[in-house]
Amino acid sequence: MITEQGETLRARSTPLKLRDVPAIAFLLSLKPRISQTMYTPRKIESKPGWMDETGVKIYTISFTGRAVEQTPFLQRLDHVKSSRAIDWQNTAAFAIFHEGANCHYLVLAWWGNDNELFTSVSAKYGDSWEEDPAQYSFCLYDMEIMWAERNIYIKTMDCENPSLHAYRTTRGFE
Repeated sequence: MITEQGETLRARSTPLKLRDVPAIAFLLSLKPRISQTMYTPRKIESKPGWMDETGVKIYTISFTGRAVEQTPFLQRLDHVKSSRAIDWQNTAAFAIFHEGANCHYLVLAWWGNDNELFTSVSAKYGDSWEEDPAQYSFCLYDMEIMWAERNIYIKTMDCENPSLHAYRTTRGFE
């Protein structure tokens, strides 16, 4: 075959494999992290007493349907909170302890600037946690809780008589 520039191109002696294309090779390398299952509802729980020592509400999501062991998430939650200059005692906030199909996720969300929801997402592979906004974000299961929390925030905080106590004692899932 001759190109417009007059160069001769030879046919490849071996067929091109998808793994030879850099972008596809990268995507294939992510395969262990990509779930092959379609959406199925997950067990979401929260109870009125599920708060940390500063009043951050706690929700859990379980891929397996079993109760989520909260201890490792609480340790990470303390670490994430301590890395931010926020008065957690006086901030409307919630955390999601999500046991996913491939790893554990901690989503910490807090309200600021009147009506903005800020988030931090940490993922745990093996024994180590990592917070990297370029790699990890909340997922559609977490968004179920975020929608409920949005409605709770409007009803209890973004209203005529805001009440942090009412915010903290109201749950979207019980």
